[in-house]
Amino acid sequence: MKAITKFTDSRRTIEVRQVTHLNDILEQDHRFIKRIARPMMGLKAFHPATATIVGIETAHMIRKGQLPATGATAAESFAGLAA
Repeated sequence: MKAITKFTDSRRTIEVRQVTHLNDILEQDHRFIKRIARPMMGLKAFHPATATIVGIETAHMIRKGQLPATGATAAESFAGLAA
């Protein structure tokens, strides 16, 4: 319990929710990252791995249409990031 209160406000309570479908959604998104990272033979160092995963997640969000609507297509959004 001390470890939890060390990193959180001690007055706040932690709510434990056992909702399986929320975990399933998270696992589905994680599956996409694993599929992309596996051919790279794993991610060896922490900082380059962080940058790689952020890029993979951003590309996945663009494809899924989760970025704020600007009226741009997925290809235009990718081109805007590269510029």
